[in-house]
Amino acid sequence: MTMTSHRPYMIRALHEWILDNNFTPYILVNAFAEGVEVPQDFVKDDQIVLNISPQAIKTLNISNAAIEFEGRFGGIPTKVYAPINAIVSIYARENGQGMMFESDDPMPEPPAPISSVSGPSAGKNDDKKSKGAAKSAKPSLRVVK
Repeated sequence: MTMTSHRPYMIRALHEWILDNNFTPYILVNAFAEGVEVPQDFVKDDQIVLNISPQAIKTLNISNAAIEFEGRFGGIPTKVYAPINAIVSIYARENGQGMMFESDDPMPEPPAPISSVSGPSAGKNDDKKSKGAAKSAKPSLRVVK
């Protein structure tokens, strides 16, 4: 069973944390990712930095699918749309604290659960093996890329 991306939840939390500390939240967006709608005149090295503080934009919506808002670029009101997977990082302008995100590659399937041997064909040796397997199957954490 796969889980949804943690990225939108982290973006919302970090956005709130940055604002609570009276800093300015910036996002770095991959300007050429599929579905991104940003003013191309402000794109540098295939990326754009966007100020998403309440003073700089209107109608901010950070959903599980995208970040949307209305901003002014060169005095021109512009609607911005950035799918969540296009967000490279969110950080505070003043000190750079925040988070960078890796690409949202599909997560591998988790290993199958260890099942114990049961039923009429289970002998004493099988019981010892399943008890040994249960003892060695301790919970552990591992990095999943």
